[in-house]
Amino acid sequence: MSNQSAITSSKSKAASTQPSESSSSKRKRGVFQRELQHMMYGFGDDPNPLPESVALMDDIVVEYITELVHKAQDIGSQRGKLSVEDFLYLIRKDMPKLNRCTELLSMNEELKQARKLFEHDEENLRKVFEGDEPAEG
Repeated sequence: MSNQSAITSSKSKAASTQPSESSSSKRKRGVFQRELQHMMYGFGDDPNPLPESVALMDDIVVEYITELVHKAQDIGSQRGKLSVEDFLYLIRKDMPKLNRCTELLSMNEELKQARKLFEHDEENLRKVFEGDEPAEG
C-alpha cells in the first residue's frame, strides 16, 4: 500500500510541476469551448465530446495562438507596430492556412465595402424620402 501511495503522490507532483499547468492557470479556461465542440463534431467526433478532450483542444489552440502572436510581435516590433502581414509572414509556408487567411481577409474587405455602400445608399434614400414628404403634406 505504501508503494502505491508513493507512486500516486509522485504522479501528482509531476503533474503539478508541468509548465502548461502554471501558464494555463493564468488565463480564463474554456475560451473556445463551444466552437471547439462544434469543430470536433464536424471532424467526426461525438456531438457531445468529453470535457477533457475539449479542454485539451482548448489548451492546444490557446497555446498555438499565443505562440503565433508572440512571434508576430517580435517581427512587428522591428517596425514599431503589429500588422496582418506579420501573421501572413509567419504562416507563409503552410499553404492551406495562408490561402484560407487571404480568402477570409478578402471577404472581410468585401463586407466592409458592401456595408459602406449600403449605408451610403440608405442615406441617399432617406434624403429622397425626406425631400418628398414636405411636398405631399
